[in-house]
Amino acid sequence: MNQIDHAHSDHSIVLVDGICHFCQGAARFIIKRDPKGKFHFGSLQSEAGQEFLRAGGLSTDQLDTFVLIEDGTYYTRSTAALRIAKRLRFPYPLAYVFILVPRFVRNAVYNWVARNRYRWFGKDEEDQCLIPPPEMRQRFF
Repeated sequence: MNQIDHAHSDHSIVLVDGICHFCQGAARFIIKRDPKGKFHFGSLQSEAGQEFLRAGGLSTDQLDTFVLIEDGTYYTRSTAALRIAKRLRFPYPLAYVFILVPRFVRNAVYNWVARNRYRWFGKDEEDQCLIPPPEMRQRFF
């Protein structure tokens, strides 16, 4: 077990596009609704994020996905988002009913949002990840 795995072994890992304002907002949304701190976060672009992607056999170049790592299993796109919703406080677990929608349909919607996220929500102009505020730093690597 490497240092990254060991440091986060009791938590699920969420990897997001670190320069995307929508993705940064999603991380803040999750943190606010996860008072027990079940989820820890990293940027897809970071060295640690890249290491996780390689370990999971995922592309290190494709940064338009959302990754959830639970107990060594990797979930991406809409499946990752729904599995996270299931573990947040009420009423968000109700969204898990959408897991019944075929994955290709869910991911078509996900991919449409992912393709347009920078245009709709913006991104950090210097292509640098934002530093989380002090009250959230322990949840990021």
